[in-house]
Amino acid sequence: MALPAGGSSVLASTSLDCLVAEQDCIQEQACMVLYRLLEYCAAEEAVSPLGPDARWECLEAQNSLQQYRPLQVCKCQRGSRREEHCLRVYWTVRFAAYDEYEVSPYEELELNLVRNLEMSRMASIMAASSLSGDGQNQCLKAAQDCGLFEKCGSLRSEYVVACTKPATVSDNSCNRQKCHRALRRFLERVPEEYSFALLFCPCSETLCGERRRKTIVPSCSYEENIRGEERTGKPNCLSLQIYCSRDELCRSRFADFQHNCQPSRLSASGCMRESRAMCLKAYAGLIGTIMTPNYVSNSSMEVSQWCTCEGSGNEWQGCQRILDMFSNNLCLRSAISSMGSSAPPPVENTPMPASQPSPRVYQKVHVSVNTIPDFNSVSTLPLFIVSPYHYCYINVSSWIKN
Repeated sequence: MALPAGGSSVLASTSLDCLVAEQDCIQEQACMVLYRLLEYCAAEEAVSPLGPDARWECLEAQNSLQQYRPLQVCKCQRGSRREEHCLRVYWTVRFAAYDEYEVSPYEELELNLVRNLEMSRMASIMAASSLSGDGQNQCLKAAQDCGLFEKCGSLRSEYVVACTKPATVSDNSCNRQKCHRALRRFLERVPEEYSFALLFCPCSETLCGERRRKTIVPSCSYEENIRGEERTGKPNCLSLQIYCSRDELCRSRFADFQHNCQPSRLSASGCMRESRAMCLKAYAGLIGTIMTPNYVSNSSMEVSQWCTCEGSGNEWQGCQRILDMFSNNLCLRSAISSMGSSAPPPVENTPMPASQPSPRVYQKVHVSVNTIPDFNSVSTLPLFIVSPYHYCYINVSSWIKN
């Protein structure tokens, strides 16, 4: 049994698509007026900070829209054709919700299906290992297998060209936007038995490890600056997260990663949600976004964000937390290691935790807009105000609960 392609997952029957919820809302006059107002609020906030009166009106609209339950519980489907539109709906109705970065905007997979897929994947790995000779470069074999499957070979060639072709004749810089789009297209359309084999192939020597590290063309996908030159220093992780928060797709994929890769030492899998497969899927979902992760070297399976905490000042702990999500994450490490395991993981019978409810919306809030900091220096770490476009400071003492 093969793993499904990124956009063809079986979804939990209780989920409601945000596009459907939006269409139902605009059929009702009262709901439509409130929703259109929130759309306007989000669009204006993306250009410049709203004044106190305008913000108050937006928060009032959001509070009133809480009565329309479908928009509050709806989710989006990973890799769907209208994914970005769906995510825009999801974040619009969370214009000023408080810290929802550990709640995924994506629909849940059926738990039993996830477990079956994990066991199937491990069985495939064991079968492949028994057919390959000792010491064979597994990453080279994964690339060869991909080339034999037309869709995989074609889409892999597409992203390699997009990530290596100069953006203009006059310089050597790549077009990172096209590179990211092509990487996402590959990961969303190619069955995971091929794409995961390329991303997580086990290596015992550095040549294999270097091939694995270069799978996502790091020189373009995250290392180069806009002039096509390698950055003299890594960006600050907090700044990277700020930029991610202003992009609906990156924001959603990062929330999905935190949701599905939460570690737990009490779990047999190392994952709070008891699914290595979903953690790998969420990790792969970050590739092709502003927060593209990768292996730190050609000699280990350790992964990280390409960023640093230098210059974080008194926000060093918050910055280090971002790095630890990747480099010191028991769930993620266990999930990646399981791809090269010689035996299937233990059966995971712990029930999946229920999705967290949408956060409370507050009626009064005073904010000052955080301008984009220097990429290598961050003096303050703002709290996330859940909006598809904006990242704000908040004066906690001024909050008045509804």
